[in-house]
Amino acid sequence: MMDTLQKFIFENAAVRGELVELPDTWREIQSHHTYPKAVKTLLGEMLAAAALLSANLKFNGSIVMQIHGDGPVRLLVVECDSELHLRATAKLASDAVIGDEDSLTSLVHAHGQGRFVITLDPKDKLPGQQPYQGIVPLDGDSVATVIENYMLRSEQLDTRLWLAADPTVARGLLLQKLPKEGGTGTSVSDDLETWNRTVMLGNTLRREELLTTNVDTLMRRLFWEETIRVLDAKHPSFRCSCSREKVANMLKILGRQEVEAALAELGKLNIDCDFCGRHYDFDAVDCAQLFATDTSSEGVQPASHVRH
Repeated sequence: MMDTLQKFIFENAAVRGELVELPDTWREIQSHHTYPKAVKTLLGEMLAAAALLSANLKFNGSIVMQIHGDGPVRLLVVECDSELHLRATAKLASDAVIGDEDSLTSLVHAHGQGRFVITLDPKDKLPGQQPYQGIVPLDGDSVATVIENYMLRSEQLDTRLWLAADPTVARGLLLQKLPKEGGTGTSVSDDLETWNRTVMLGNTLRREELLTTNVDTLMRRLFWEETIRVLDAKHPSFRCSCSREKVANMLKILGRQEVEAALAELGKLNIDCDFCGRHYDFDAVDCAQLFATDTSSEGVQPASHVRH
């Protein structure tokens, strides 16, 4: 079984669907960190959701999904680019105590201050262009519900998601009701009827079935009575976009004073990428060269930390 994203379109209505399964990418991400079971479940669900949403973007760049928490989990981040390259990481509170069955609410929204953020970051920016970012309060008791509410309120798109993850695979189903366009040959009532019927079929899908059934079987099992057009499958993969240049840009953003203070304390900066674990070393000479040049920062910086 390989990582697969399968898109399909309902021929007689303005409704589209996608199924994704990510065994290899998800195992690779888990190999770089040891997270509690409940955190892995949330991060795996976000991973599947990011792939599903990214597949419909019509620009060359990345989608970055973040959940900022006020509980034991402080941050969940998933990034997916237009080539379906994925990476993900999580940050926990230093005193985090997390049970296997802890919910999204208890982990990241314990005091009502959780936030959901989507960033669209074009690869080839125009001069002065900034990434688009949408920030909303955390609205929902599951990753799927949070994203559905965001898509309806911010993008005006009816979207339904079914997501699941365990240690071996992350999978998801997306259904989306498209805006009505002229010349489609279907009525608004036909579209609504198909939409309601496909959502009802999606609601028959149980977590265990989603985790144990491949995308081809799921598509046939759920929509065997529907007339659908199946598009060419795509194959997501893990790839981290960190680089020495991006880490250098991050240090420049921190500023000379903070970097020099860290050098005085540590002697050398040992920086780990939180996504892939790659190590970058910067000594006093390296840091002096950073501030002797004028390299501008680009793109979404990799999450990283300095090792003592």
